[in-house]
Amino acid sequence: MESVFCENEERIISVLKQVEESILLLLEWEKDIYSVDDYLLSHEGVKNLAATCMLVEAIGEAYKKIDKETNSTLLKLYPSIPWKAVKGIRDHIAHGYFEIDADIIYTTVKEDLLPLLQATRFFIEKLSK
Repeated sequence: MESVFCENEERIISVLKQVEESILLLLEWEKDIYSVDDYLLSHEGVKNLAATCMLVEAIGEAYKKIDKETNSTLLKLYPSIPWKAVKGIRDHIAHGYFEIDADIIYTTVKEDLLPLLQATRFFIEKLSK
């Protein structure tokens, strides 16, 4: 792939690798979460929800920065991901404070992380060539 990202490419790859690591960590943390109640009915669950929110927020922020640094060109290469939602969940968590919807976080983790991991790996591969 001929790069339009030249000077930012190494930084973008580094951030994408951090996103990949974060998604893998989330998948590991969440393997024993079977319903939203697993977040809400114990102190451990609430701590898990808080930590999960932190990483989901960081992933959304990372993709916001990547999109900005690539002038909105990179994410278009993987259109099956709802990028507006990926970036928007960061704002929801960051500005929701104590109004985090555990159902949204649960759904995000259980349904959206694997496709996002695939997209992240796709970008790493594309930019590494």
